[in-house]
Amino acid sequence: MTSSSQHSVSHSHHTLKFLTAGSVDDGKSTLIGRLLLDSKAILADQLFGIQQQFSTNHSYDLAKLTDGLQAEREQGITIDVAYRYFATPTRNFIIADAPGHDQYTRNMVTAASNSDAAVILVDATKLNWEMENVDLLLQTRRHTLLANLLKVPSILFAINKLDAVKDPDSAFLHIKTALEKFTQQANISITHIIPISALKGYNIISTKADKQNYSLCKKVYQGPSLLDALTELPSQQHTVKSPLYFPVQYVQKLSDSKTNPTQHGQRIFWGKIAAGTVKPQDEIVIQPSGLKAKIAKIFADALQNEIAYAEAGKSVGLILDQEIDTSRGDWITSPSIPPLQKEVYATLAWLDDEALIIGRLYWLKHGHRWIKAKISSIHNHLNIHNLEKEPVKDLQKNSIGQVSLILQHPIPVLSYNQAKEVGSAILVDTATNRTLGAVLLQN
Repeated sequence: MTSSSQHSVSHSHHTLKFLTAGSVDDGKSTLIGRLLLDSKAILADQLFGIQQQFSTNHSYDLAKLTDGLQAEREQGITIDVAYRYFATPTRNFIIADAPGHDQYTRNMVTAASNSDAAVILVDATKLNWEMENVDLLLQTRRHTLLANLLKVPSILFAINKLDAVKDPDSAFLHIKTALEKFTQQANISITHIIPISALKGYNIISTKADKQNYSLCKKVYQGPSLLDALTELPSQQHTVKSPLYFPVQYVQKLSDSKTNPTQHGQRIFWGKIAAGTVKPQDEIVIQPSGLKAKIAKIFADALQNEIAYAEAGKSVGLILDQEIDTSRGDWITSPSIPPLQKEVYATLAWLDDEALIIGRLYWLKHGHRWIKAKISSIHNHLNIHNLEKEPVKDLQKNSIGQVSLILQHPIPVLSYNQAKEVGSAILVDTATNRTLGAVLLQN
């Protein structure tokens, strides 16, 4: 596997997409409500409604700001990934609020695969924090392992509800030690471990020691508030130093000769560059047919907007120098990519209630292409209690395992660690179209 450090990434300090994860009732919805409230992202009428409905003496139920579905309100849990937007003078943020129940781990995987950072909440009141060796919850371990597996660039822990324990300093230090021990053992690098109270707002927006918002654990923690830490994180890392990988999403025929007589009858291939860069005159190969051509023109978002260069992460339209049979699901690549593969090795996060069955036929969706696939063998799975890889006969729900797949047609393979968009796929049930697992390809 290639280490991601060998691949240059383009940083931009624009919008940060971050995921909040953790167990049920760890305070994710309250944390998001607090961020929205304190960053003034909540509409006044929404706040008024919450005060009227739920308030006694001006304390708000902040979770009500974010738990939108009726089923969630009734059970007091979050069951879908909800996206929230807020901004500060220096940064825009998109929060993916992932559910905590283990039956909704698939939603957390969906959110993590597109996130720049993961904030994993740890509820101090659920742990034996008085002990030197704190036992972490299984969901904390699982969500951290998944965030790391899905290559979320920055992982932060927010130790929550420290206002509700009798010795916040000891609780913070003991839980912090347990988190450090676990992540070192799992070889996961973490960005920050921050003590917070989402309910009271301590260490969320500010760590100033004023009366309203005194800094929690200030004897043992001198680091940034959660928002300050998030503001400094890099966003949008795309694999630029790589051959071109461009999955064709949509083919448009330019039939209107009045608009552009020079392009009459030509076709333009729209999609998002998964890895590498492209410019006119570059030689390309259509995969899987192997037909060759050159790039004639590149368009940004509209046919009037021709550009001279584009790189990974950018959505573009490509016109080739000759008519070649190309359709949705094909890949346009550099000639230098490795040969396509029909047998692939992958890490698989299995998300379905029914176990994975060796030899059963599934759909694999890779890029914009659907291909029949079978699991030919399961090599091992990761025991999340002791982090050992163990041999197994099947993969049960929420297991992470190493598998080999045999595909009906060959695909371009780049390891997920090198380029997420090329190295990721999903397994789908052929009968019900349910998403069954997240596939991370490996070289």
